[in-house]
Amino acid sequence: MAPPSHRAPADVFDAACPSRRALELISGKWVPLILPALAQGPLRNGELLRRLDGISQKIMTQTLRELERHGLVRREDLHTVPPHVRYHLTELGRSLNVALVALDRWAEQHHAQLDAAARRHDAAHPPH
Repeated sequence: MAPPSHRAPADVFDAACPSRRALELISGKWVPLILPALAQGPLRNGELLRRLDGISQKIMTQTLRELERHGLVRREDLHTVPPHVRYHLTELGRSLNVALVALDRWAEQHHAQLDAAARRHDAAHPPH
């Protein structure tokens, strides 16, 4: 029988908590868009770039590398000339995508309310 663990429970409000790093990773601007795009099926670099309107090649590459490093995305080298790669969600990425889909739906349903609140705030608090 293993001795009981004395590890403190995860607390995202604690700066040293490892779960905070996970939140920092997934809160990037493009992660909540890349993972749902890949959940629809594997995509080559150019296909993903076209799907994500507004992302630069540089930022997409950096984000995909970070997602691959953390086990959320798998990069498949297609061994072609010129070189082509395809990106897949891993099982870990699929599990995260469940939460991101809910977040995406919330954003789609509430963006007008957020914009209206910002306009009201800006009207009540004009710049100096």
